[in-house]
Amino acid sequence: MGGLQRRGHLLRVPRPREPRAKFAHDKHGVLVDPDTHDRRPTQAALDEIIAFRDRRFPGLRNAPLIGAEVCQYENSSNGDFLIDTHPSLSNVLLVGGGSGHGFKHGPEVGRYAASRLFGALKEEPRFSLSTKGETQHREVH
Repeated sequence: MGGLQRRGHLLRVPRPREPRAKFAHDKHGVLVDPDTHDRRPTQAALDEIIAFRDRRFPGLRNAPLIGAEVCQYENSSNGDFLIDTHPSLSNVLLVGGGSGHGFKHGPEVGRYAASRLFGALKEEPRFSLSTKGETQHREVH
Protein backbone atom coordinates (compact mmCIF):
# COMPACT_ATOMS: atom_id res chain seq x y z
CA MET A 1 0.00 0.00 0.00
CA GLY A 2 2.97 2.32 -0.06
CA GLY A 3 4.19 4.88 2.43
CA LEU A 4 2.59 7.63 4.44
CA GLN A 5 -0.41 9.06 2.65
CA ARG A 6 -2.03 12.31 3.76
CA ARG A 7 -5.27 13.99 2.75
CA GLY A 8 -5.81 17.09 4.84
CA HIS A 9 -5.87 16.01 8.46
CA LEU A 10 -6.31 12.29 7.73
CA LEU A 11 -3.41 9.97 7.05
CA ARG A 12 -2.48 6.36 6.60
CA VAL A 13 0.70 5.11 8.22
CA PRO A 14 2.30 2.01 6.70
CA ARG A 15 2.78 -1.00 9.00
CA PRO A 16 5.12 -3.23 6.92
CA ARG A 17 5.42 -6.11 9.39
CA GLU A 18 1.77 -6.26 10.37
CA PRO A 19 -1.23 -7.42 8.33
CA ARG A 20 -3.18 -4.27 9.17
CA ALA A 21 -3.22 -0.57 8.46
CA LYS A 22 -3.15 2.40 10.81
CA PHE A 23 -5.19 5.49 10.03
CA ALA A 24 -4.92 8.73 11.97
CA HIS A 25 -7.28 11.63 12.47
CA ASP A 26 -4.57 14.29 12.90
CA LYS A 27 -6.69 17.30 13.68
CA HIS A 28 -6.77 19.89 16.44
CA GLY A 29 -9.45 19.02 18.92
CA VAL A 30 -10.94 20.65 21.93
CA LEU A 31 -8.75 21.66 24.86
CA VAL A 32 -8.54 18.84 27.40
CA ASP A 33 -7.11 18.06 30.81
CA PRO A 34 -4.84 15.06 30.19
CA ASP A 35 -5.52 13.73 33.70
CA THR A 36 -9.28 13.53 33.28
CA HIS A 37 -9.90 13.34 29.51
CA ASP A 38 -11.86 10.37 28.19
CA ARG A 39 -9.39 8.78 25.77
CA ARG A 40 -11.98 7.20 23.50
CA PRO A 41 -12.29 8.68 19.98
CA THR A 42 -15.56 10.32 19.04
CA GLN A 43 -17.94 8.57 16.70
CA ALA A 44 -17.60 11.52 14.29
CA ALA A 45 -13.81 11.02 14.12
CA LEU A 46 -14.23 7.27 13.55
CA ASP A 47 -16.80 7.88 10.81
CA GLU A 48 -14.44 10.33 9.09
CA ILE A 49 -11.53 7.86 9.24
CA ILE A 50 -13.63 4.98 7.90
CA ALA A 51 -14.95 7.15 5.05
CA PHE A 52 -11.35 8.15 4.19
CA ARG A 53 -10.21 4.51 4.32
CA ASP A 54 -13.05 3.32 2.12
CA ARG A 55 -12.51 6.11 -0.42
CA ARG A 56 -8.72 5.82 -0.65
CA PHE A 57 -8.37 2.06 -0.13
CA PRO A 58 -11.46 0.36 -1.58
CA GLY A 59 -9.95 -3.06 -0.92
CA LEU A 60 -10.30 -2.36 2.80
CA ARG A 61 -13.98 -1.40 2.58
CA ASN A 62 -15.97 -3.22 5.28
CA ALA A 63 -12.78 -4.42 6.98
CA PRO A 64 -13.29 -4.73 10.73
CA LEU A 65 -12.03 -1.99 12.98
CA ILE A 66 -9.80 -3.81 15.48
CA GLY A 67 -8.85 -0.86 17.65
CA ALA A 68 -9.25 2.85 18.15
CA GLU A 69 -7.56 5.11 20.64
CA VAL A 70 -6.81 8.75 21.20
CA CYS A 71 -3.13 9.59 20.81
CA GLN A 72 -3.13 12.82 22.75
CA TYR A 73 -0.32 15.32 22.28
CA GLU A 74 0.36 18.97 22.84
CA ASN A 75 0.73 21.44 20.03
CA SER A 76 0.93 25.17 19.49
CA SER A 77 -1.88 27.07 17.83
CA ASN A 78 -0.02 27.21 14.51
CA GLY A 79 1.71 23.82 14.73
CA ASP A 80 5.21 25.27 15.08
CA PHE A 81 7.53 25.07 18.07
CA LEU A 82 7.34 27.58 20.88
CA ILE A 83 10.89 28.43 22.00
CA ASP A 84 10.98 31.89 23.53
CA THR A 85 11.78 33.76 26.71
CA HIS A 86 8.99 34.27 29.20
CA PRO A 87 7.44 37.74 28.75
CA SER A 88 8.26 38.83 32.31
CA LEU A 89 11.00 36.42 33.41
CA SER A 90 14.06 36.80 31.18
CA ASN A 91 15.82 33.83 32.78
CA VAL A 92 12.97 31.45 31.83
CA LEU A 93 12.74 29.89 28.40
CA LEU A 94 9.38 28.48 27.29
CA VAL A 95 9.72 25.35 25.12
CA GLY A 96 6.76 23.45 23.68
CA GLY A 97 4.64 22.76 20.65
CA GLY A 98 6.46 19.55 19.80
CA SER A 99 3.28 17.65 18.95
CA GLY A 100 3.63 13.98 18.13
CA HIS A 101 6.95 14.68 16.41
CA GLY A 102 8.67 16.34 19.36
CA PHE A 103 10.82 13.36 20.35
CA LYS A 104 12.70 13.26 17.05
CA HIS A 105 13.47 16.99 17.23
CA GLY A 106 14.49 16.83 20.89
CA PRO A 107 18.28 16.99 20.48
CA GLU A 108 18.20 19.96 18.12
CA VAL A 109 15.50 21.77 20.10
CA GLY A 110 17.65 21.24 23.19
CA ARG A 111 20.73 22.69 21.49
CA TYR A 112 18.75 25.64 20.16
CA ALA A 113 17.09 26.26 23.55
CA ALA A 114 20.43 26.15 25.39
CA SER A 115 21.98 28.53 22.85
CA ARG A 116 19.04 30.92 23.26
CA LEU A 117 19.18 30.72 27.04
CA PHE A 118 22.89 31.57 27.08
CA GLY A 119 22.62 34.31 24.46
CA ALA A 120 24.52 32.51 21.69
CA LEU A 121 21.64 32.72 19.21
CA LYS A 122 19.08 35.33 18.30
CA GLU A 123 15.35 34.60 18.36
CA GLU A 124 13.91 32.67 15.43
CA PRO A 125 10.71 34.67 14.78
CA ARG A 126 8.57 31.65 13.89
CA PHE A 127 9.26 30.10 17.33
CA SER A 128 8.30 33.26 19.23
CA LEU A 129 5.45 33.46 21.70
CA SER A 130 4.04 36.37 19.70
CA THR A 131 3.31 34.04 16.75
CA LYS A 132 1.15 31.78 18.91
CA GLY A 133 -2.48 32.51 19.60
CA GLU A 134 -5.62 31.20 21.19
CA THR A 135 -7.19 30.28 17.84
CA GLN A 136 -6.14 26.99 16.26
CA HIS A 137 -4.65 27.60 12.85
CA ARG A 138 -2.06 24.91 12.26
CA GLU A 139 0.30 25.68 9.38
CA VAL A 140 2.86 22.97 10.10
CA HIS A 141 2.05 19.22 10.02
